[in-house]
Amino acid sequence: MNTVSADKPRVIVLHGIWNARAWVGPLAWRLRARGFQVGVFGYPSVFGGPDVAVPSLIGRLRAQGPVSLVGHSLGGLVALEALRQAPELDVPRVVCLGSPLCGSETARALAGHGWAAALGRSGGLLQHGLPAWHGRAQVGLVAGSVPHGLGALMGALHGDSDGTVALAETRLPGLADHCVVPVSHSGLVLSPEVAALVAAFLRDGCFGAAAAQRAA
Repeated sequence: MNTVSADKPRVIVLHGIWNARAWVGPLAWRLRARGFQVGVFGYPSVFGGPDVAVPSLIGRLRAQGPVSLVGHSLGGLVALEALRQAPELDVPRVVCLGSPLCGSETARALAGHGWAAALGRSGGLLQHGLPAWHGRAQVGLVAGSVPHGLGALMGALHGDSDGTVALAETRLPGLADHCVVPVSHSGLVLSPEVAALVAAFLRDGCFGAAAAQRAA
């Protein structure tokens, strides 16, 4: 089983599209308060996209040794794509927050309405998602269930969602654990409850008793 050092385990947090490093500051602060050594990975999500972010992340991970990853939205896709391209990396665990791992209907709707430029070079990864996960890292996903966001406003989503990403879009085969909390897509980064879930998975490889609602 993969393990993470109990003495100040190291974590890198990745933001999503249209965001910067400061966006994940509240989550990074809460993880530090829970005993983690936290770094933040910034990348040009629109003008660079995964073609820039993934090699840069791989280089950083190779230089740092054992470190887990936490990615919000697109950040989760970038994290897993980096591990898919470089499976030898020493990354024990990954937590994705509201990441459309199976592809985003909101992104496809934006592209279909002529707004593909807003997604930039991240459009392909967001629209198509990733194949089932078979990597060494244990991957957990925290999804939101409060439908306040761009996808809901556009009418692009069907079924339960966090307003930007449908719950079904987060259920990638191969996840070690999955849970749902009553927050919106943006709220996943700001919620103390989500931070507690992230910390639980990073330490134990499951959300366990910290989960507010375990997915059926």
